[in-house]
Amino acid sequence: QVQLVESGGGLVQAGGSLRLSCAASGLSFSNYCMGWFRQAPGKEREFVARITRYGTSTYYIDSMKGRFTISRDNAKNTVSLQMSSLKPEDTAVYYCAARPNDCLPSYTYWGQGTQVTVSS
Repeated sequence: QVQLVESGGGLVQAGGSLRLSCAASGLSFSNYCMGWFRQAPGKEREFVARITRYGTSTYYIDSMKGRFTISRDNAKNTVSLQMSSLKPEDTAVYYCAARPNDCLPSYTYWGQGTQVTVSS
């Protein structure tokens, strides 16, 4: 059974930093593209960042570039999202997701999410 478990969320002041982690089990981790998504209250879930199977390529939406960094450790079956210069509009539930092989828009497995709240 595939499980993705996020951690590291919490309350932080604007301008601060947080590091989210996602621990994967039940899958051959290095065969999966990993992504981070978020969903703010009353809004649709949106893509944040993704990383290819061996970490050779990353992609972010424009509003995250320079502030967020996605990374992975295939030996530990984890993917992380380092977030800095956080803004109140970054407040959301953050989800990690996995899809086999190439990084394409649809993801197969999802975590339960971790809440990030940025106060002004």
